[in-house]
Parts: sequence; C-alpha cells; structure tokens
Amino acid sequence: MSSNGKKAYVAMSGGVDSSVAALLLRDAGYDVTGVFMRCYNLDGCAERDATDARRVAAHLNIPFYVFNFEKEYKQRVVEYMVEGYKRGITPNPDVMCNKEIKFGLFLEKALSLGADYVATGHYVKLRRHSLSRTGRSSAPAAEADLRSRSRGSFGDQARESSESFSQENAGLLNLFEAKDKNKDQSYFLWTLVQDQLKHCLFPIGDYLKSEVREMARRAGLPTAEKKDSQGICFLGKVSLRDFLKKRIPAEKGKVLTTAGEKVGEHDGAGFYTIGQRHIGISNYKSRIGGRHETKPHYVAAKDVKTNTVVVAEGSDNPALYKGEVDLAHVSFINPDFPGTICPSILLGISGANWRKDVLVRVRYRQPPAEARIMSNESGIKLTFKEPQKFVAPGQSAVFYSEEGELLGGGVII
Repeated sequence: MSSNGKKAYVAMSGGVDSSVAALLLRDAGYDVTGVFMRCYNLDGCAERDATDARRVAAHLNIPFYVFNFEKEYKQRVVEYMVEGYKRGITPNPDVMCNKEIKFGLFLEKALSLGADYVATGHYVKLRRHSLSRTGRSSAPAAEADLRSRSRGSFGDQARESSESFSQENAGLLNLFEAKDKNKDQSYFLWTLVQDQLKHCLFPIGDYLKSEVREMARRAGLPTAEKKDSQGICFLGKVSLRDFLKKRIPAEKGKVLTTAGEKVGEHDGAGFYTIGQRHIGISNYKSRIGGRHETKPHYVAAKDVKTNTVVVAEGSDNPALYKGEVDLAHVSFINPDFPGTICPSILLGISGANWRKDVLVRVRYRQPPAEARIMSNESGIKLTFKEPQKFVAPGQSAVFYSEEGELLGGGVII
C-alpha cells in the first residue's frame, strides 16, 4: 500500500508522541516535514523543546521548520484565558490552542505551503464512519477495522491508519477515543469540523503510550525517554496562580459557607475554580458551625462581582453537584448526528425544539455520564441523568456515543 507521496506537515513539540507520529508517517511513505510551533512561553523550555524537535527531524532525515505564532498565541489563547478568569469562569486553554493554533493557523500555513495533511501526536482515532439519525453509532465496519489494525505490526498499523483517510476516499470523518484510555485527548478536540479533519492525521491513536515509547526506542529517537509535559503548556514550571496574580489585581473578599457564615478571607474570587480543594484562605476558622472541621472544604460557587467565594464541606456535599447546565458555542463534528434541524438551532433561529441523548464529560478524564442535550428558543441545555460534581462554567462539556465516538461539545455557562 502506498501513500502516493502525499505531503504531511507534522507538528513536532519536542516530545516523544509527535516524534513517533513523524516516524510512522515517514515509514508509511509520506513526504514528511517537521514543524515546531513557537508559541508564548514563560520559562524558556520552548528553546529546549525546539532543539529536541530539530534533533528528531535530523535523525529521521526530514525537513524541519519553525513557525512563529507567539503573537497570535498570546492574543487567542493566553489573553482568552486571563479574561476568562477575570470574568469568573474557568476557561480551557488547551481547547482554544487546538482550535486557534494547531488546527487553525498551523493547518492554514501548512496547506498554503503545499501540504496535503497536518499531523499531530494527539491520542485520538480518526475513522470514516456513518452515524444514524438516532445519534447511535452504526459501527460494525469501524470495529472490524480496528480489530484488524490491532493484529498488525507497528509499521502495518501506521500505513493502514495513514492511508485510510486520503482525500480520495468519500464519506464523513469521525473521531474516537484513543486505544490508550489513560492518554486519550479527544476531550480537547471537540471544536474540530469536517473541513479540518479531511486534512488531519493522528498516527498514534491506535497505540498505547508504552508502545509509542517502544517504537521510539527501536528507532533510536532522541526523545524516546523524554518525560511527558504536565499542566498548561505555556506556563512551564510557573504555577497558574502566580501567573494570574501578575495579571489580575488581588482584592480581599469573603469566604462563606453554604449557610452564609463567613469563615475567612481570600485574595480574589477570580483565582478560584469550582471544585478546588486547596483553597489557601487567610484567617480560616478551624471550627465551622460550632464543631471541629473534619472534612475538607471545596469551592462550591464564586461571584467576581461581589468578590465572594462559597465553600462546601465534604466531597459529597449537594452544593457541589449540578443537575443541568446551559451551553454556548455548541459544535458537532459529524453534521449527521444532530439531525437536519440542528444547523438552524446553532444559528440562533428561535422556535426549534430538539433533543439528543449522549454521554458527556464535563472535565478531562471524568468517566462519561448519561445526559440529554435539549434546545429551544432560549438556547441549548444539558441535563444529566445523575447530578454531576464540580461543574465549572467556562469548561467544556464534551459529547460521546456509547462506542466512544467524539460527537462534539460546548462551553458551560
């Protein structure tokens, strides 16, 4: 099988995952170019990562370039995050980075330079796959395809995965959870649409992390033993709280219990997120309600207008749960899923009533929960079958099918 020399620009972060993505595509016969995206970075680790990416490209004997997106990244990702915290929400910069930078600017520039595809080291599967109007996946062909891939060698899987999605193939593209459920990154990709996916490759979605590392070792890649990055990428070793304190003025405010009792002070409601446990409250009372505190306290609510933080005692406190939420910026990957009425809903045309049952995650790595998406003239609402804990405005509610297909998502408001 041949890739017919299709050109693939690989986003090489300097880590092992994107290094192996480039390796697999090269071995599958693609004309591969490595690209390091220079984005906003605080602690200088970007230079080290760029050097590692360059070393891998040299090892693979592929061209290598650096795309400078520092200005755009600061405007579209960093400022988006800061403004979100100022407004009292908990934004997700990883979702915005994928939308605006990796599958926005990077994709656009790569295509303008003659690329057929862009590829990344995301742990997610790309499949051609039909979905029924009921919203339930009709997946026997995809499942058989997946089983056949799992029996093949690393090289065979790479070629099959890469070749299955050439532009000559007809049909819609769908994303599925990765084989490695501990590394799955589908949650952060819900904003992608068909016009982007037809130019995307995700070579490592059918592998476990351990398999990816083993492939890197076999190939002698310089990043084979490099540790995975943690936290928000542009912060490096800088804590989120320290970063925000330099951009959001600190202002003392009250910390209240769910009963309205003041139990301490904080230095700015915007610095906290729903579900946060390590609160760092000054003048915090060790006795609440006339008894000794025996359970940890969590942020249950906050109001930046009154600069108030409300805490609830115990992880099972009802104040930490939500039965339903409103959504904004709802997007679906497969236009067949919502049904023909959905585009009018998403365009804000009033009077339409529509509902679909899905599985949903309201935070990364949360087990999927049963829920129903409903729309009417007032907007789009997500109702959970069982109340969900630590639901934070600004975070993503991401929809899945029972088979693990990523259907889309929205922003919690």
